[in-house]
Amino acid sequence: MENLFNVCDSHSNAICDTIPIFMGKYSNHGGRRAKTDPSVNRYVVRFNAEENARFLAMFDKSGADNKAAFIKNFLFQKPFKVFTFDENTRIFIDKLAGFNSTYRTIGVSYDTLVRTLRENFTEKKALATIAELEKLTIRLVSKSQDIVDLAKKFDEQWSQKSH
Repeated sequence: MENLFNVCDSHSNAICDTIPIFMGKYSNHGGRRAKTDPSVNRYVVRFNAEENARFLAMFDKSGADNKAAFIKNFLFQKPFKVFTFDENTRIFIDKLAGFNSTYRTIGVSYDTLVRTLRENFTEKKALATIAELEKLTIRLVSKSQDIVDLAKKFDEQWSQKSH
């Protein structure tokens, strides 16, 4: 059998310069660095169908990256977060966001309307229309306060559920 490191003995020096050194003292092994404390111990757990369904439900609620990390955190009682999604909460938050965008739209429309009134109508007629607009704005502010109170009440109820 021919030795790979002595190939240059039978060939010219030009060819020997292009042959790479395999496993020599200058070779790079590549790959990532070895861990200082590798996890080499493994355990196997078998679940029946009911236990597996419960396990998967707990895993989904935990929001863990993978099942192994979830099991480790659960066994060693490390804290982990459980996320629950309430459809009513999502709807409530979406409606609040909708109100916010509506208020912005009303504010822009209000400015445009006042500018148009001043440019196109007499001062007396413009003031009368602005007075009516002020009444509607006061109603809007009171509704806004009702929404804020409702949001605070919701937040208090939600914080009681989470504790």
